Amino acid sequence: MAYTESDTRSKLIDPKIKESTWLESNIVREYHFTDGRKLIGGKRGKRYFVDYLLTYKNTNLAIIEAKAESKDPLDGLQQSINYAQRLAIDFVYATNGHKIYEHSLKAGKGQFIENFPTPNELFERKYGTAAPKAQDVITYPFHIEGTMKPRFYQQIAVQKTIEAIAEDKNRVLLTLATGTGKTYIAFQIAYRLFQSKWNRDNADRRPKILFLADRNVLKDQSMNTFNPLEKDCVEINGKIIKKRGGKVPTAGNIFFAIYQSIAENKNRVIETSEEELEDDVTAYYKQYPSNFFDLIIIDECHRGSANDESSWRAILDHFGGAVHLGLTATPKRDDNGNTYKYFGDPIYEYSLKDGINDGFLTPYKVKRIQTNIDEYRFDPNDIITGELDKQIVALEQFEKQVVIPKRTELIAKTILENMNAMDKSIVFCVNQQHASDMKIAIDKFKTIKDNNYCVRVTSDEGEIGRDFLEMFQNNDRDIPTILTSSKMLTTGVDAKNVRNVVLTAPIKSMTEFKQIIGRGTRVFEGKDFFTIMDFVGATNLFYDPAWDGEDELTPPKGKTGGGQKPEYPRPETGEGTTEEPPPPYGTDKVTIDIKGKKLKVINIETTYVGEDGIPLKTEDYLELLIGVLGKFYNDEDGLREIWSNPTNRKDLLNKLRKMHIDEDQLNDLKVIFEAEDSDIYDVLTHLSFNLDIKTRSERVFSVEHGDFFEKIHNEKAKKFLEFILNRYRKDGVEELDEDKLGKLVDLSGLGTVREVANNFGGIPQMRDEYFALQKEIYR
Repeated sequence: MAYTESDTRSKLIDPKIKESTWLESNIVREYHFTDGRKLIGGKRGKRYFVDYLLTYKNTNLAIIEAKAESKDPLDGLQQSINYAQRLAIDFVYATNGHKIYEHSLKAGKGQFIENFPTPNELFERKYGTAAPKAQDVITYPFHIEGTMKPRFYQQIAVQKTIEAIAEDKNRVLLTLATGTGKTYIAFQIAYRLFQSKWNRDNADRRPKILFLADRNVLKDQSMNTFNPLEKDCVEINGKIIKKRGGKVPTAGNIFFAIYQSIAENKNRVIETSEEELEDDVTAYYKQYPSNFFDLIIIDECHRGSANDESSWRAILDHFGGAVHLGLTATPKRDDNGNTYKYFGDPIYEYSLKDGINDGFLTPYKVKRIQTNIDEYRFDPNDIITGELDKQIVALEQFEKQVVIPKRTELIAKTILENMNAMDKSIVFCVNQQHASDMKIAIDKFKTIKDNNYCVRVTSDEGEIGRDFLEMFQNNDRDIPTILTSSKMLTTGVDAKNVRNVVLTAPIKSMTEFKQIIGRGTRVFEGKDFFTIMDFVGATNLFYDPAWDGEDELTPPKGKTGGGQKPEYPRPETGEGTTEEPPPPYGTDKVTIDIKGKKLKVINIETTYVGEDGIPLKTEDYLELLIGVLGKFYNDEDGLREIWSNPTNRKDLLNKLRKMHIDEDQLNDLKVIFEAEDSDIYDVLTHLSFNLDIKTRSERVFSVEHGDFFEKIHNEKAKKFLEFILNRYRKDGVEELDEDKLGKLVDLSGLGTVREVANNFGGIPQMRDEYFALQKEIYR
């Protein structure tokens, strides 16, 4: 009798691996390298793993695909090759315990072999040409602290960087989506180079490393990440240098600075909240010899560092002999071409789509919200303070040249209506004044009385703003709940529990857009998805086939003021996102008090995410949904049989969740069909069979005037069922869940569960009548 796969592993494959001198410490069985895509209800999708991972000298060298003794060893080979490509591993072995097939990804071909190669043989095949010192760097272990260790893609990014540096590559670029831990990757790189005593001149010393950021908050977060090397870390800023009599610090190995504090200050207007900008023309970096640093790590390097005219570029040129490692969250596009021209192609990329599908980033849905004031057309009834340059004001002019306070209030009110009151949210505004106006407008309509429920966090707020940001990032605090900002929070702010990212300002570039959206992608317990509320059509920039999964550049459907669609601003070239340029004409803004019409939201279009992670427009989603639902029922009777039974209904909803269709999305259908007072069941029957949509009140009326209650002879039992019916009318089908019966008894005030059940003859009979009532509701 042939062995099962499990027996084949333990009795045939394991002995063969050990015959080739692999130790237990070199073998990882069932190596899971993804967490599984986040699903609704705290669930996870499929986790991917390999049967065996072979490691040696702190490097991952091979994977083994195991098959049962009776199976062809080549079954599943292609899947293993795909996994090896994802894991950046060069050798794949497929075996049934008797035959062993070796595939080399470098050679692109394979062959059957007698035995597994030894650890030394595999290591020599991969790293044999590297010099002894380079091998010391390549094989130095990761820093492991407690249960925290690098994820698979972080390991790859670090290892590829270490290998590139060991091979004397001068410029290295890593491109990983926001929220994937680029600073942690930078720390692991620095740690391994530091501990292995790598340096540019091959001396017996530890390297000098400069970590460059463009904002104090990012620099501070980075220093926290580098805490295991704290005694070797040094901060460079204007205050410290002044205390040293104008001399820069040199004692230490890992230096942290924002470029504004060490570069020449040419009176740039920047919203960064940096006190160092008070200095005039001071280029502190020039005090360091050009060969002082071995490695410069440039965080968010797309933000102007590689531009020939930029201050960052001057710093990089001064330290031209050092290795320059760039970290960016944005793939190569027209608006960040200088970055890729300077560094070259990235040695490793990990996209937003990868992060979401692997379960390391949070999925999203988009609400594109249109109002009847997305552009302004002159109306003599309105009160205009100042002079309008044109009769029509375009969207991108709002808040810069033209302010319409009632529009700001409409947006503020709509934000609150489309979020849970205590969901942490960031509202991105046009400028600091707009952020202040939006804060005041949200205060006007909020239901939470706390004075710090909504706060502005911009550079003008200084230390107060930074304190509010720190409180917002604290996941144990509910207040502040909403931050309004302009540019200060576009990058690097590590707030894991952000549930809503609100766009009220046109976005200049895809690069800036991806940075802003990254505020919501971080994973947090209980956070199944985050929502992008888009008031300016900026999500047109989000759909990027290589990075996000779909090419989508069409504006949302629906009517707008004046019967025309708004002209959404197109992406601009240019890399900076910190500049807040003055208006093209004058500094006085025109204020318009709308009197001629009532402002309102005219369209909310929700973009959903399909099974493959590709965003779907509403019409595509409905088409998908009709196809999916057809798998579960053939006619209205089939749907009614499922929906009128709480157990069957729950089973259907669970199956839909696994296909990325959750109750929130189904409830959104009610908005699409203007059926907020109806049951999801009626929307589904309308979608599937084109039946009229009934309201819950109509269904309750039918039950009340039918013969159902005539069969109930106990008045107290009848009173309880009437209570349930009214709860359904008010709150919907969620009140009819199987596990809600006990809670409904408590809410009814008619007695304990046992006391109420006695009116029916017992708990089983009460449950039967609860189910029967639901059959009657959907009869």
